[in-house]
Amino acid sequence: MSGLSDKLSDTLADRLGDRLSDRLPRLRLPRRPSAFPWAPPNWPTSVPMPPPESRTGSDYETEWARRYGVRLARAAVLDGVIRPLVHGIIPPVVEGTDRLDGVEGSVIFAANHSSHLDTPLLLSVLPRRFRHHMVVAGAADYFFDTRLKGALFAFSLAAIPIERTKVSRRFLDLAAELLDDGWSILIYPEGGRSPDGWGQTFSAGAGYLSVRTRVPLVPIHVAGTVKALPKGTGRLRPGPTAVSLGAPITPGPGDDARRVAQRLEASVAALADEFRTDWWQARRRAAAGASPSLSGPEVSAWRRSWALPVSASRSPSATGTSGQGNGAPCSSGSGSDTPWSRR
Repeated sequence: MSGLSDKLSDTLADRLGDRLSDRLPRLRLPRRPSAFPWAPPNWPTSVPMPPPESRTGSDYETEWARRYGVRLARAAVLDGVIRPLVHGIIPPVVEGTDRLDGVEGSVIFAANHSSHLDTPLLLSVLPRRFRHHMVVAGAADYFFDTRLKGALFAFSLAAIPIERTKVSRRFLDLAAELLDDGWSILIYPEGGRSPDGWGQTFSAGAGYLSVRTRVPLVPIHVAGTVKALPKGTGRLRPGPTAVSLGAPITPGPGDDARRVAQRLEASVAALADEFRTDWWQARRRAAAGASPSLSGPEVSAWRRSWALPVSASRSPSATGTSGQGNGAPCSSGSGSDTPWSRR
């Protein structure tokens, strides 16, 4: 009997629910208008649709990173965090800062590049009047491939995107505008880190920018960072580093970008020779156009690796004793080059 009563109760409830649903009005939600301007307009099929606006790579906007508040925060990070870490992990020896005493206004710093440590090292050792008012040209396809990475490096390094394979009009216009506003620029003419520790051919981008803006180029040679953090590895090896600044290069009336780039590369090679051997012999080789090439010896890969500098300490020949030049030809009495060898 209990089962029959339950069945009758369910049947009566169903019939009552059906009658109530028929009599009550149905609720209808308003439909969203599907026509313009409440919906996106239809694109004509006969007109090709332009690609979406890019906000990464060379199109990343960095103007926000040069505002006063962001600059104050970056200066606090640089002086309070980055500089102490750099001086504690890869303590640098700096030479040639006196060559900047007579320089006023903007400067284009151009350095060899072999490690991700090069930029924080240079930002730590350059004079305060430059490092807190300087932007760094960073590879657009590496540092700005995502908006998150672009924001990180734009804030921490004041980086601006530059293409590796060519110097775009966008970068040149932005760089010229910044130089005119009193900013200095740090650029790596090799276009990227060295794959094996030796130097690469300098592109004409830095020379063209200097010729266009008539802003002097300051050559810089960095040593020791490739030993501390070479390309392709994430293992940091603490050790000494060295930074040598050369005399500013000002383009002459008849100089073009290629000629200025060649002068820049020769100046960096002379700084490397001067550091690894001694000032007098390096100056003699530079005057004769015989400074050792930054690209290293033209030998097999294992011999090039074996001949790489092993430390950023000065060669004994710089102190008046004989010794190898830490990857450069050692000093001889006649000033002639000797074979590459490892110290």
